Amino acid sequence: MVEFKSEAALAAMRESGRVVATALAEVERAAGIGVSLRELDEVAREVLRKAGATSPFLGYRPSFAPVPFPAVICASVNDAVVHGIPTGYRLRDGDLVSIDCGALLNGWAGDAAVSFTVGAARPEDRQLIDIARRALAAGIAAAVVGNRTGDIAHAIGTVARAAGYGLLDGYGGHGIGRRMHEDPHLPNEGRPGRGFPLKPGLVLAIEPMLIAGGTDTHTTDPDGWTLRTTDGTRAAHVEHTVAITPTGPRVLTLP
Repeated sequence: MVEFKSEAALAAMRESGRVVATALAEVERAAGIGVSLRELDEVAREVLRKAGATSPFLGYRPSFAPVPFPAVICASVNDAVVHGIPTGYRLRDGDLVSIDCGALLNGWAGDAAVSFTVGAARPEDRQLIDIARRALAAGIAAAVVGNRTGDIAHAIGTVARAAGYGLLDGYGGHGIGRRMHEDPHLPNEGRPGRGFPLKPGLVLAIEPMLIAGGTDTHTTDPDGWTLRTTDGTRAAHVEHTVAITPTGPRVLTLP
């Protein structure tokens, strides 16, 4: 069931979105050579605590997961695309890091992700992240009244494929509101004019997941959560929570 949000609800989601934006900014600021992924998780936990927010990630257990998710961020490094569990791994020079974070505040959710490099960045990593951001921007630009979810998917896929990148098969964005994952599902590739109609009050988490090698497939780590590229190439994941409004898309997870 798809829920359309009132202006009051969108205002509340903007506040949870700000918490997410702050957490992501603090995590990226703290990331450096020698810093562990668990330490980055602690940074995000402190931001949520100070804001009076809780984590929709912590304890989350969808049907595919063998265990509940044990952290408040997903920390995916290099060939890990999404859902990486923060471990004692210490960041190394040149690592490509994707951080996904959510917040629940006053009953409303926010969800966003960033990708960045640590230390000396490879030119190909900078390009991958740049194209991921462009794909996200294209998806947001297509999130207007009168379009459909297929228009957003087509916009994202067009940017990614033109650069020769793969898109993580079977995964994409989603509706969001009182829960982190709501209907409708939002693919990262599709046909324009198809899918769920975009109407005022619909809120979507738009999240391109790009694979440098051009493949779409993945493997799953023994932890049951971390998804990796099958070809061993690097990946980037970026995301914003976006409201459909009569005056255009409203990004709720900006600082």
